[in-house]
Amino acid sequence: MVYKKFDSKELKKNEKNNWSFNDLKVGKKVYGTVINIKPYGAFIRVGDGTVGLLHIEDISVARMSSPEERLKIGEKIPVIVKSIDKKDSKFSLSYKELLGSWQDNIKGIEVGQEIQGIIRETAKGNKGIFIELKPNLVGMSEYKPNYNFGDKVNVVVKKIIPEKHKVKLKII
Repeated sequence: MVYKKFDSKELKKNEKNNWSFNDLKVGKKVYGTVINIKPYGAFIRVGDGTVGLLHIEDISVARMSSPEERLKIGEKIPVIVKSIDKKDSKFSLSYKELLGSWQDNIKGIEVGQEIQGIIRETAKGNKGIFIELKPNLVGMSEYKPNYNFGDKVNVVVKKIIPEKHKVKLKII
């Protein structure tokens, strides 16, 4: 799976800035370093050493079993400040907003196209399988037994429904 590349010049410029907790504002883009990973998210050090939490659901729209599927300790990543709790000096971050919108990620994908994806979830009652096509783009295929979370599969795009942000797939 190819992840979006971020501007290395912007990263170097940001590393020279010593952001403090008081400099952070909701919506501000900052670069940070992954310093710890837990099942519920990753701790990211920004600026002067201030540490925020990147919840697992803010890493990608696709489900994952662990943040380690996307992040590695020591990795430098861009994040957006999602919320700030001044009382407790805590803040949360988001990464998925920087991976592009649904419209950005659907570009280049057409009905009839074959593409590889990763199984991320089975819908309740075996009604379908959610397959990640890109970090911020998930489609749904009909249910087939013997497929597991994390399996790579080849699919054909059956239908794209832009107004509902849906992609219907068929496992091949």
